[in-house]
Amino acid sequence: MISTDEIINISKFFSIIAHTPGRLRVRVNPKIKDSSGNISLSDIENLPSKIDGIMNIKINKIIASVTITYDPKIFEPKIWEDLISQENLDEISILINNLAKEVI
Repeated sequence: MISTDEIINISKFFSIIAHTPGRLRVRVNPKIKDSSGNISLSDIENLPSKIDGIMNIKINKIIASVTITYDPKIFEPKIWEDLISQENLDEISILINNLAKEVI
């Protein structure tokens, strides 16, 4: 299981391609491979089953992008933008931990 700290760590390698409430598409910097530790693609793809409000995660390895479908009533769009820009991380950690379906 991926931890909240690991989610925050890997988000440093994302840049927003497109964002509308409920759907976020990010480009993934290839340097993530050097810093992702023991995080697997399946860990990331399984996040919807671990955190309320995240409905789907689709990884496109060919173009190095990730599309996240989420409930904007649970995760306001600004939360995602703050996560990508590494702002308000304490608030984001608390939110993720409160929404976790199991302890992470």
